[in-house]
Amino acid sequence: MILSMVAFALADTLVKVTSSVASSAQIMFFLIGGGLILFGLIAKIQGHSLVNKDAFAPVLLLRYASEIIGMVGMVIALSKVPLATVGAITQATPLLVVIGAVIFLKEKVSWRRWSAIAFGFLGVLLIVQPGTSDFDLSVLWAILAMVALSVRDLTTRLTPPNMASTSLATFTMIATIPFPILWVLYNGDSFFPTTVNWWLVLLMIALGSSGYMLLITSIRMAEVSVVTPFRYSRILFLLILGIVVFDEKPNALVLAGAALIIASGVYMMWREQQIKKAESRNTR
Repeated sequence: MILSMVAFALADTLVKVTSSVASSAQIMFFLIGGGLILFGLIAKIQGHSLVNKDAFAPVLLLRYASEIIGMVGMVIALSKVPLATVGAITQATPLLVVIGAVIFLKEKVSWRRWSAIAFGFLGVLLIVQPGTSDFDLSVLWAILAMVALSVRDLTTRLTPPNMASTSLATFTMIATIPFPILWVLYNGDSFFPTTVNWWLVLLMIALGSSGYMLLITSIRMAEVSVVTPFRYSRILFLLILGIVVFDEKPNALVLAGAALIIASGVYMMWREQQIKKAESRNTR
């Protein structure tokens, strides 16, 4: 999960750089089209079938839809909002994932962890700053991405266990590729603009695809409520990259909100470890 967050943070930085010379529709086409080619090749090399009736399971259809919405929100937010702000808001995703795991997967969460979740959402409010002069409507794209990506992560846990991660990623790219194609056509954009740096685009695709595969693998390997707190590491990486690459200067409220989100995630991780240790002692 931590390696996934490193890859995503670097890919997010390249998305923001590329957004100055390419539209959101074009960037989404690059990411999904490149991911489809990469994941398809890996799946074939590993001997996994790309024909599977489970690819049309209702839970996967929901996952495909949430993937599209999440990517739209993320790409547009990165083009309009400071990198650190987007990163901090979207990294509140684990809070929603844990709530979803309680409701739909029947995972147990103590009142202490509920309190940590509440503090995490307080952190989101500090970052968004609704009702103040600093409030920017563009952050709503990041909030949309946060909600959609939490649905995606939760449904990943419910995917057929016999489906390889590379096959799952390939099916997702196949299902979502029509959307950016239609979006590019609607805008009248070029699919292969001459204004972009294709080396940066290829690196963006490689990093985004690697982060995606690592994310799927980590979620499928452990309970959602255990592995998702490690996603908070992305905030730190994006804060650093935003300052170094774009000379961003997050204000005190943004930093305080990010700190609350990180603290809530670290506490949930620590609390989960304590519970597992207690259960282990009780079973001896």
